[in-house]
Amino acid sequence: MGKSHGYRSGTRYAFQRDFKKHGAIPLSTYMKTYKVGDIVDIKANGSIQKGMPHKYYHGKTGVVYNVTKSSVGVIIHKIVGNRYLEKRVNLRVEHVKHSACRQEFLNRVKTNAAKKREAKAKGETVFLKRQPAKPREARIVKTVDNVPQTLAPVPYETFI
Repeated sequence: MGKSHGYRSGTRYAFQRDFKKHGAIPLSTYMKTYKVGDIVDIKANGSIQKGMPHKYYHGKTGVVYNVTKSSVGVIIHKIVGNRYLEKRVNLRVEHVKHSACRQEFLNRVKTNAAKKREAKAKGETVFLKRQPAKPREARIVKTVDNVPQTLAPVPYETFI
């Protein structure tokens, strides 16, 4: 018996609903507002069959380019051979969610603006660029009054 290579082959866990999240989809899913230019994550929802994305797009992130009454058009860059192709996929809103990838940037913009305002009021300059994690500070480990301890595994005991 050969493996089936149908549209949803090998998706036993990919399109599955979360644990204790089966049944009717919450109405908040349909109340979310999507605008052109929004960054969205594609998360296929097993119980909804219409507007179902292909398994390749499951977990991918794209940009909304079109909005209709019950679905959104998303641009995704797909690797085909040695190049990226711009794929336009139309998905129902049940299968997309706003991506949190931009939230850290927006938070940083707000905090930087606040820091700038405070620095301007005080009349000083402030450094706002992110820095990579620096190496840890050097320290000396002394063995005086600090005898090294030898660790040994605890012998396995069985109580039958």
